Amino acid sequence: MYSGDVAEQRGASVHRHSWSRELPELDQPEIEGWVGGEIDPLIDTIGGRPLLIGKSLGTNAAAIAAERSLPAVWLTPLLTLPWVVAALSRATAPFLLVGGTADRVWDGAVARRLTPHVLEVEGADHGLYVPGPLTDSVAVLGRVVVAVEEFLDAIGWPS
Repeated sequence: MYSGDVAEQRGASVHRHSWSRELPELDQPEIEGWVGGEIDPLIDTIGGRPLLIGKSLGTNAAAIAAERSLPAVWLTPLLTLPWVVAALSRATAPFLLVGGTADRVWDGAVARRLTPHVLEVEGADHGLYVPGPLTDSVAVLGRVVVAVEEFLDAIGWPS
């Protein structure tokens, strides 16, 4: 969703990750440990203080961000999962939440309670598509890029 490109244009090395094992049930707390098992080793090889960017299932890595005090961008976070919200609540590093009002796993009130850095897109679903012409959904991508740029400027990343 271009968020990694924003970081890359700032000189970051982007390490994209694809899930390598069979997924457990997505709505069970075990998923958090499963995601951690995939992401922790990657972060260990990178070193330093990386920016985490995750979408949907990837937001189960919020516990890692909280434990390691890492800044993060969470796209369409799973705000209906209590362990994700709990991990975000423990975060000491800033994070951006991006979601849409038509996404059943988005909760704008929870998002705004957790962080001042929120982009809520009216009518957007879990894929950040909005009703109407496809160009309207493409425009949402532009809004996400601007939100990520402004967030990284606000937190001074990379430092």
